[in-house]
Amino acid sequence: MAAFLAELLFDLVGSLVGSWLRQAAVAVCAWLDTKIHGRAARLVVGGLLGLAAYFLVPVFAGLLGF
Repeated sequence: MAAFLAELLFDLVGSLVGSWLRQAAVAVCAWLDTKIHGRAARLVVGGLLGLAAYFLVPVFAGLLGF
């Protein structure tokens, strides 16, 4: 029973943290969108963010147990 409750609690916390991270990413991207004006600059920044996400998403997913 304790393992079942621990698993439910872990899923709940993982879901909440994932939701908060998603909201933070959307807020940062919306803020960043107003700061970058050139097409080339947006392409470079988007590429850098995509490269960072390529390496960091599996790390965070592993830490959260997804």
